[in-house]
Amino acid sequence: MSQRWNDWLGKPLRTHDMVSQPAVNRFAALLDVPQPIGADAPHGFHWCLCLPDANMADIDSDGHPVRGAFLPPIALPRRMWVASDVSFHTPLQIGAQIERVSTVMSVAEKDGSAGSLAFVEVDHVTSAGGTVAIRERQTIVYREAVGSVQATANTGGARPDLSNWTWHRHMVPNEVLLFRYSALTFNSHRIHYDLPYATAVEGYPGLVVQGPLTASLLLDLCVRELGSDVLTSFAFRARTPAFAGPEMHLVGRRDGGEISLAAIGHDGRTIISASATIRS
Repeated sequence: MSQRWNDWLGKPLRTHDMVSQPAVNRFAALLDVPQPIGADAPHGFHWCLCLPDANMADIDSDGHPVRGAFLPPIALPRRMWVASDVSFHTPLQIGAQIERVSTVMSVAEKDGSAGSLAFVEVDHVTSAGGTVAIRERQTIVYREAVGSVQATANTGGARPDLSNWTWHRHMVPNEVLLFRYSALTFNSHRIHYDLPYATAVEGYPGLVVQGPLTASLLLDLCVRELGSDVLTSFAFRARTPAFAGPEMHLVGRRDGGEISLAAIGHDGRTIISASATIRS
């Protein structure tokens, strides 16, 4: 790990929020589930809390806040949230006061087949009413501007084989879904709503589906099958981008206390792989 990033390591950032009924209702509407009036917030709602609120003057050309405040000023132009490991300790109750402590833990620079990469790991500890509710290790990757995203995204071709999966939900992530999730999370990254930017500047074949949105849909699949109060952990890894328009298959299976999950594209590509554990 390069010492030039030491000034950004280990320095906690504290943010505060509240689990409000209207925000939870909007998240439930996004998932197409009943509004949990007076109950706990659905799993995945924590990604809608303690959001970055940079002024317009502090927004970069890609829609993200400019780098160098909390996250290190890595020069590589493309940024993606590629993984999270989450542990659930207590539910987020509607009305709870929230504190999140976020800390950059590591920066690793590597050379891969697609060029230079930088991996940033961030720990988030979310507490409700002074009690730790959720711990998360988030991985962000920065990479060079690559012109081959479209070709890579269109090379599947095979219809997905879902025979090894027990749970299956079919959906089409459209532009409205992406917009609503960006609004819920105050995420202004332009690849999710600005089609000319996504295609002409970043080289994608369409609007990119947010990783935590797909992860939230997989969490919802677990809840639909197992109930809302059994999950103890959840981890996801982004494998390849998904785009607005083509169908997506949310699949899962249970093996004892272990849950395997995936989001699979219409052409058989694994978009996200995930796992979860449940209480014994």
